[in-house]
Amino acid sequence: MREFHSLLLFLSFLSFTLASSDYHEQLLLRPLRPSLLLASFNFQSNTTLASFEQQNFRYFPRSLGQILQHANTRELHLRFSLGRWDAESWGARPWRGAREGGTGVELWAWVEADTDEAADGRWLTLTNALSGLFCASLNFIDSTRTTRPVMSFQPSGDHKNSTFESLHLLHGTLPREVVCTENLTPFLKLLPCKGKAGISSLLDGHKLFDASWQSMSIDVRPICPLASNDCQLQITQTIDMVLDIQRSKRPRDNPIPRPVPNEELKCDTSKPYHSEDTCYPLDTAAQEEEWTLSQIFGHPLKGACPLATDGIDPVCINVPHARQVFSSDGSHEHKDSSGFMRCYQLDSEKDFELVLPQQEISEKAPLKQPLLYAERSFIGYGQERGGVQAILTNPSLTEAVDFVYMESLPWFMKLYLHTLKAKINGLDTHQDVIQEMYYRPALDRKRGTQLEIRILIPANSTVVLTYDFEKAILRYTEYPPDANRGFDVAPAVITIGNVSIRTTSLLLPLPTPDFSMPYNVIILTSTVMALSFGFVFNLLVRRFVAVDEADQWDVRSVRLKVAALIKGKLKRFRKEEKVEKKE
Repeated sequence: MREFHSLLLFLSFLSFTLASSDYHEQLLLRPLRPSLLLASFNFQSNTTLASFEQQNFRYFPRSLGQILQHANTRELHLRFSLGRWDAESWGARPWRGAREGGTGVELWAWVEADTDEAADGRWLTLTNALSGLFCASLNFIDSTRTTRPVMSFQPSGDHKNSTFESLHLLHGTLPREVVCTENLTPFLKLLPCKGKAGISSLLDGHKLFDASWQSMSIDVRPICPLASNDCQLQITQTIDMVLDIQRSKRPRDNPIPRPVPNEELKCDTSKPYHSEDTCYPLDTAAQEEEWTLSQIFGHPLKGACPLATDGIDPVCINVPHARQVFSSDGSHEHKDSSGFMRCYQLDSEKDFELVLPQQEISEKAPLKQPLLYAERSFIGYGQERGGVQAILTNPSLTEAVDFVYMESLPWFMKLYLHTLKAKINGLDTHQDVIQEMYYRPALDRKRGTQLEIRILIPANSTVVLTYDFEKAILRYTEYPPDANRGFDVAPAVITIGNVSIRTTSLLLPLPTPDFSMPYNVIILTSTVMALSFGFVFNLLVRRFVAVDEADQWDVRSVRLKVAALIKGKLKRFRKEEKVEKKE
């Protein structure tokens, strides 16, 4: 009997060990210059395709899994982004830009269907279901905001050859969508620990949406090892944000910045004009900022998630080994051989705190240089036509960059393809720069413009890509409530192999009618109709008499005549009642 119990305990422990390897999470902290902190939260869980098809969900969220099954979606990528990534100051994007989206909401997926019409129907089902799940306006991704990229996106999962031919790639954007706490709450509900323990306990809406730049991503893809039929379905959830250290250290109950007291001012006493009433600020650029996890996120990390994989350190920080870092009791520090990374193993029953004191250190963690710098803006003037200019710079001194530049324009931007020009270092070399092009023109109120260009930029060169467009005039019912603000244009997508870059979104002003005119017309028409009706009504109802008869129709005499008539009727009625009683 004891052997049986021992066997049950061993099997239960083995099953728990295998199951625990299906989920892991990690937080990477990387200080940026100046006084900024990049926090990257990564959550990843796996499930077998057999369990997924049988709806046997353990770590994979059931709510999302059922949507994918109903819409026949084989691979999904969803992005919520806000802000602008400063590549010149912050270096390369986290995750090489693969888990970053354009401003607002961006969605692309591979849907299995036999025809394009069936794929559009399942895409509509997918967007409507995700809209309800994440409290976003994804249901507004209609045919005018949907494209079918040809060169820009490639599947990151392992798909079978039998099903790959029936997969349809669809891409949609909502640059006007405002990302807020309503999108963060369902994101946390998809996690195994639900934000109650582990690194997800640090996620707070006040801190996340107060960041200089933030991005939330969800990626679902199949993974099939080589020479094996045991395929898995992997979901990766990522949150990246750039926090201002000084702004995050302000107390939540009193976030308004106030002047520093005199006794707390840090002055450079070496200046000859330094005195009690004169203070020259001390240069602290060479000193590292002092901060703690509690100051940045509002509270310490609430222990390790008990469902996460053992052996993977949940917290890592990218600072030189010479930097002083203090951690809570019960945690174990591990340093790597590069000299710029250290990770911590946490205790699931104790809170974790990380303290970095102020320290002057000359050694800095290196920043990775991006493969390409991209800027995009409007050019031209007037309400009828305009232009778009994209400045693409290759910072490498030795290697050329080959990439795909994709534009998804709304249908009311009429692109003139013959005006497309590419200049390299100020010279017109259209044929040398543009290698390949795919263009799909827009149809009014049916689909937008899709433009994909394969560009080759030599080393240490800058390419300026320009084209003109015409602005369409909309119906007055197609304007949003804040029509004079303009219309958001989705960012351009730049694909360099497995590296992705998004430009900033644009704000397009369109010819806007005077919406007060309908109100003025309604008021004027109502006034004219009221006057006309009153005049005609008086002609029909009013009685006209001669002047000598006016005294007979005096108001007082008419009132007396009516009163006498009523009294006569009452007297006659009373006499008739008396006669009936006598009889």
